[in-house]
Amino acid sequence: MAENVLLTGITGYVGQHCAAELLRNGYGVVGTIRSRAKAEETKSALANVVSVDRLSFVETDLLADAGWDEAMKGCSFVMHVASPFALAEPRDENELIMPAVDGTKRVVAAARRAGVKRLVLTSSTVAVAVGKKSGKYGPDSWSDVYAKIGAYSKSKTLAERAAWKAVEGGAMELVVINPGGVFGPSLGAKIDGQSVTMMADMIAGRLPMIPDVAMGMIDVRDVALLHVKALTAVGAAGKRFIAASSEPVEMSEIARVLKNAGYSKVPSIKAPSFLLRLMSLFDRQSRGMVPFLGIKTAFDNRATFDVLEWKPTPLENSFREMANALSAN
Repeated sequence: MAENVLLTGITGYVGQHCAAELLRNGYGVVGTIRSRAKAEETKSALANVVSVDRLSFVETDLLADAGWDEAMKGCSFVMHVASPFALAEPRDENELIMPAVDGTKRVVAAARRAGVKRLVLTSSTVAVAVGKKSGKYGPDSWSDVYAKIGAYSKSKTLAERAAWKAVEGGAMELVVINPGGVFGPSLGAKIDGQSVTMMADMIAGRLPMIPDVAMGMIDVRDVALLHVKALTAVGAAGKRFIAASSEPVEMSEIARVLKNAGYSKVPSIKAPSFLLRLMSLFDRQSRGMVPFLGIKTAFDNRATFDVLEWKPTPLENSFREMANALSAN
């Protein structure tokens, strides 16, 4: 009988694609949810693309111990995708940091108690190279949490470090996937991920200018494929895998692709960085962009190709299909 995977964050943009890919590959999926309200919506979205006969849900909370031991029963693997995300800087950084770090510790501890074989953790490239100068960084690099890198970057860095520490001395294997900016169509359920919101704003004309921001990027379907491969890939245990283009892609490139695809409301003017820095004094979303302004970060992603056999989806396809999906809803 195929093995079961506990999947946190199943209602999210990346989590839904991970669930679909797991089900396609014959795994049973136990999705964690905070309330039953989102279960049917998520199940319906998945049912449009894959059989959901082996899908079930369990109520848990990253900030509470209750339910985790029961949720892990019968699961050979854990995929910890859930983590709070917001580009806008919170008034208190612990609004993002505490759920990310404490939740990760809680999931890892429960997985170890349950005798889980391997845990795949969704981290981010913002745990790799934020707070550093433009350059090329690899899996051995970590973001500088003592620099002004923003609450989200800090939360992902500290949560990943907590996961590595929590598995020390145990039999359970840990594999970490570090995606860059994630693009591509959602599966249809209402999603409020940051890249989805940004794309929706761009095509609707709600974004007046393009920020001078560039990042490594990846298609959401590739992220899901890499997570599933990481569950069993030989040579993956104990490693971090950068899931992003080796060269940074400018936000203006997304605008160019969308303009050429007929989205006339997409802005074409690049926002001066000094203006965003000025706006950051009173606008929390602008403040969230400041650590990335003018920085061009390249990544050493060779291990992702070699060990997880990544075959990247062309990003132009990701941008267009994401915009088309949003326009259709």
